[in-house]
Amino acid sequence: MQRQAVFQTRLQQSKLDGAVLFRVADIFYLTGFHFLPTERPIAFLVDPGQQTHLFVPELEREHAESTAYVDHVHSYPEYPSLRHPMEYLKDLLQETHFEGKRLGLDTDGYGSSMGYCGPAFSSLIHLQEKGSLEGWVEEMRFVKSVAEIELIRESCRWANLAHQLLQDYSAVGMREIEVSARATMEATLIMADALGPSYKPHGTPANAFFRGQVGPMSAYPHSFTQNIVMKKGNNLVTAALADVWGYKSELERTMFVEEVSPEQEHFFHLMKQAQEVAFGAIKPHIPASKVDDEVQRFIQENNLREYCPHHSGHAIGLLGHEAPFFDLGDHTILKPGMVFSVEPGIFVKGLGGFRHSDTVVVTETGMEFLTFYPRDLESLICS
Repeated sequence: MQRQAVFQTRLQQSKLDGAVLFRVADIFYLTGFHFLPTERPIAFLVDPGQQTHLFVPELEREHAESTAYVDHVHSYPEYPSLRHPMEYLKDLLQETHFEGKRLGLDTDGYGSSMGYCGPAFSSLIHLQEKGSLEGWVEEMRFVKSVAEIELIRESCRWANLAHQLLQDYSAVGMREIEVSARATMEATLIMADALGPSYKPHGTPANAFFRGQVGPMSAYPHSFTQNIVMKKGNNLVTAALADVWGYKSELERTMFVEEVSPEQEHFFHLMKQAQEVAFGAIKPHIPASKVDDEVQRFIQENNLREYCPHHSGHAIGLLGHEAPFFDLGDHTILKPGMVFSVEPGIFVKGLGGFRHSDTVVVTETGMEFLTFYPRDLESLICS
């Protein structure tokens, strides 16, 4: 409720009478209602009388009534049905006196890649003024509370377990699919037993995988599972995460199957140095771009430009990727409580990829690691 109060205060300060939000993470952050976005529209409303509403399909009504912190839950039969859901939303807007008011929107209508097609929100009713709420709730999520940081810290613990199992099972002749499935299943069951029946995963529980980044294919930063069989000398770029009541972390490592060539070792150490440059640059009251600027300087000085296609990190919390970013173009001022992945990478075609990712929190004096998996070469050789 405190989050809603902060949001409504900003609405009043902006001289807006109400608001409509469609974005999943923002609705979850403000109401506690977590849902799978499909073709069926869902919206959160603050009406001109400061009452809060959830607009959901009938199949989500009982779920919303039992979990959402709102004053009212409204439902419609189905999509597309004989009457479009936006017609029901129009009725609700008129009943709650949105007509002719100053209204804030995060986006001008619901959108989905799952077959949804519908009118723009602004075509539903007459508004005196339409204001943009783009980024409002995301900005509220920039600085995490003590409780949020503890949930992310817990996520890191279970990601650590999943990753350890992934490393334990990585060996010559093993398929990446089998290794990922086995590590993920075992870590998830252990996590579920330890956290008990009150644990509700709002996303993937403990999970560890390669995303196809095995051997030369690891040179593609965002590959897909390739069903590769591991060979001696392959480098592996891994990922591990865990969802803890909606909050996520990120753990990535570069590992090697049994042995490391001199060329692999060379790029591994350069990658590790680049990440350490980023760690050393993180402190409060500086722009996020300063961190990436330091890493880019290291990249330039070591003639790595052709191997480094992405920025140095991103915020993380309810989503795997959130703003702000450790990027030359993001000048958001860092504050204590902001949580980031730190992940400068080096990708050499024909050889492989080299990237560690750690989750850290900005403190009053610098940063604190939340992930704790070993980062040194010797610890990351799979035997």
